[in-house]
Amino acid sequence: MSSTTMVLEVSDLHKWFAVGGGLFAGGKHALKAVDGVSFSIARGEILGLVGESGSGKTTVGRTILRLTEPTGGTIRFHGQDITHFSRRALRPIRRKMQLVFQDPFASLNPRMTVGQILEEPLIVHDLGDAAARRVRVEELLGLVGLAPYHAQRYPHEFSGGQRQRIGIARALAVEPALIVCDEPVSALDVSIQAQVVNLLKDLQARLGLSYLFIAHDLAVVKHVADRVAVMYLGQIVEIAPKDVLFTEPRHPYTRTLMAAAFSLEA
Repeated sequence: MSSTTMVLEVSDLHKWFAVGGGLFAGGKHALKAVDGVSFSIARGEILGLVGESGSGKTTVGRTILRLTEPTGGTIRFHGQDITHFSRRALRPIRRKMQLVFQDPFASLNPRMTVGQILEEPLIVHDLGDAAARRVRVEELLGLVGLAPYHAQRYPHEFSGGQRQRIGIARALAVEPALIVCDEPVSALDVSIQAQVVNLLKDLQARLGLSYLFIAHDLAVVKHVADRVAVMYLGQIVEIAPKDVLFTEPRHPYTRTLMAAAFSLEA
């Protein structure tokens, strides 16, 4: 697949954190949270990124969005190297790269109405006048299965699933090309997870979005992803189309992860 069809290309990405060490370590040593990760995401593709807690998958997501600064490697968005962009240069890029958080309650300002929450990114990126923004807020609520009157309510008045719908609507507000979904259903009741996953898939198909879908639940990833990358101790140990990975996992860690996950299901 040519690079022109790629939304995101990550090459040899590193993110190391300095942590306290002993006397002979000079007081510090490096925690290699992400240690040489490479992958790409095509237009309209969903790449699942799986691994156990502490594998580095969330750090990957935050680093490619430049919410965390990379230690090394290259991040290309639509063919443009954004690895060392300044905050000012990143501003138009951030409009096209959005994040859906794990905890829909913690990520929403409890003092703002839903309408204000959805309007805020439009104001930040100077998109439309007040009347146009109100129309866009209603449109966004409709996209995620909520009603126009919900714009007047506050986050605490909604269920967990509804709050995550609001978080998704906020990510969609500025018409991104790529959304990083960081464990978007893990904080929700099992009965609600499928609804939110199906919503994300529907929006991806309707709007031509690309997702980096970060999760530890293999069953969810199997349902949503086109390709799957498996992380272990800061590295991607296997990456393959979904059907190949789930039927013929090659790496021992992938096989162990699947055996544990699907034995629990049984």
